[in-house]
Amino acid sequence: MNREASFLYMRYLLEAENAPARFMHLQWFAAEDEGRTEEPTEHKIRKAREEGKVAKSQDLTSSVILILGTATIGILSTYMLGQIVEMMRFFFERCTDETTYSAQLFSVALSYFVKISLPILIVVFIIAILINLVQGGFLFSVKPIMPDFTRIAPRFGKFFKRALFSQEAGFNLLKTLLKVIAIGVLGYLNIQGEFGKFANLLHMHFYDGFEFISGIAFRLILEAGVVMLALSVADLFFQRFQYKQQLKMSKQELKEERKMYEGDPLVKSRLRERMREIMTRNMLKAVPKADVVITNPTHFAIALEWDRMKMAAPMVTAKGADVMAQKIREIAEENNVPVLENKPLARALFSEVEIGDVIPEKFYEVLATILAQIYKMRGQRREAI
Repeated sequence: MNREASFLYMRYLLEAENAPARFMHLQWFAAEDEGRTEEPTEHKIRKAREEGKVAKSQDLTSSVILILGTATIGILSTYMLGQIVEMMRFFFERCTDETTYSAQLFSVALSYFVKISLPILIVVFIIAILINLVQGGFLFSVKPIMPDFTRIAPRFGKFFKRALFSQEAGFNLLKTLLKVIAIGVLGYLNIQGEFGKFANLLHMHFYDGFEFISGIAFRLILEAGVVMLALSVADLFFQRFQYKQQLKMSKQELKEERKMYEGDPLVKSRLRERMREIMTRNMLKAVPKADVVITNPTHFAIALEWDRMKMAAPMVTAKGADVMAQKIREIAEENNVPVLENKPLARALFSEVEIGDVIPEKFYEVLATILAQIYKMRGQRREAI
């Protein structure tokens, strides 16, 4: 096999090995497995939110619905029991009536069903919306219900590693065991405390027996809901941790995003260089209009212009160091712009004031003296002429 054939064969193997990764969804794998070790950017978090991905605990929603839904049933139990008894009486009275049509019976059954279940459904619906709003804020997105074929064919080795041997799998197993143990203990304690009454159920009146059983079931459900609520708080913190882990980015992704939103560093450096050239040309054109050039004398040169009608204070129109400073001095001398040496002032203006900015107030006094001297020299020249 020659060198070209060997190269093509190696390329085929690499593409074949990496081909499934192009069709895999990143949620199957841990962040570290994909090299995603960097914290997510604001753009990544915002994009995930637009896709309907937020950190929330389904256990928290379920436990609050269980507690408040059960409490609603307890509050409305008299009304609901009355509706059930009325419905049974209605059907038992008409079970032998041949003139009653099935359509009529269905409509009556539906109306009773709505009367019994609608209050609970409304409460549960409102609770579910409020809990989700508290966890993730208002969010509307159809992306989670859209078909995503990248989720169909995971790499089974890593999938089972995550499903069976990951932090998430361990936490879910521990959470499930705690739920089973807690509900088992609560059931045992509730039944053991009422064990004597269970033995007398056969001798109780129907309503007394129903009230006894429903009371135990109601109490057990509420206690189980409180335990699940406590576990769901831990689940909420874990889901937020997992959410951040799933949104982590690789260094390459971070670099690509920075290029996309901040621009390619190479292009930015070329733009900065071009801007410097433009500013330099414009800066040198502004030197002949300056009132004075302050020098170091060889290292720095700063051109100042002051139009009393338009400017509140003198403005830096050009500045430069070394070669550029020499160029500014030459242009100033060619155009009869006064050049004055003041080392401390030149250094301070070069480091503190940018081109196009007026000088700070702390330099007013020294510049007033300089400008007064310049205006005096100009007046003497006019008188000599």
